[in-house]
Amino acid sequence: MSLTRETFDFVADLVRRRSAIQLEPGKEYLVESRLLPLAREGGHSGVDAYVTSVRTGRREPDLVAVVEALTTNETSWFRDSTPFSALRTHMLPALRAERPVLDRLRVWSAACSTGQEPYSIAMTLAEILGPSTRTEIVATDLSDQVLNQAKEGRYSQLEVNRGLPAPMLVRHFRRSGADWQIAEELRRTITFQRHNLLDAPPLGPFDLVFLRNVLIYFDLATKRAILGRVHRVLRPGGFLVLGAAETTIGVDGDWERVPVARGSVYRPVHGGTAALPTPRTTATAPTFGVSRPAPTFPPATVNQGVSR
Repeated sequence: MSLTRETFDFVADLVRRRSAIQLEPGKEYLVESRLLPLAREGGHSGVDAYVTSVRTGRREPDLVAVVEALTTNETSWFRDSTPFSALRTHMLPALRAERPVLDRLRVWSAACSTGQEPYSIAMTLAEILGPSTRTEIVATDLSDQVLNQAKEGRYSQLEVNRGLPAPMLVRHFRRSGADWQIAEELRRTITFQRHNLLDAPPLGPFDLVFLRNVLIYFDLATKRAILGRVHRVLRPGGFLVLGAAETTIGVDGDWERVPVARGSVYRPVHGGTAALPTPRTTATAPTFGVSRPAPTFPPATVNQGVSR
């Protein structure tokens, strides 16, 4: 059953006003597939009937449920190889070169979804930096639902099968019934909090900001506003990591693009730019089998996008 134009327009307007995500015509199938479980749960005959009920009642929990359903993304561990390879071989060596005593490292994982990205970052940093560096990761998302799972750090076998290498599973997880529980020492390094990218950013400064696969869903003005907020909380010499299909070029001129590995990262321009130092090591991590294209390092989520 296809949606009526009235239903789609209401949902698109609601999502745009609350998250700035643009649901263009042609995304009716996405709206229907995401809202159908909610419609069935509420005993409605279909999505049109469900949305009519939401529009009539205007209850805040129902409106939130619609927005969260449309802004919840799929994710996986170590999604894509490039950011994590670049973290090991370029970004951390660069930060170490500029700060010989790297005793503290702060990271913002924006749009973290159910937690796979910040936990992947935490595992990577733990292996590279060790206990001598205190790491603090602020992980944010628009959805309370996904944040609750992220805070719990408990994942099903199916979820851990999506990109988590066996050595990482053994080292950083324990069995909890039929599921897997992330190690407490990793959970302590991460603070999860609700955040809308349209609002003021978390309290900085940060050395690294992961803002991946998010900007593609916003219009140009919103992209510029978000990048401006990130710029203000990123340390000079810090790094911004975007998705493979995203760039600051042509959007915000206050960033320097730095080619790394098979992609790029970005550094804020503060009255001059700094070149990346030559990495201290060129060793690469072994390739692990994952459910996505095989990476060179364990591959890693707005959650404020629509599909990741």
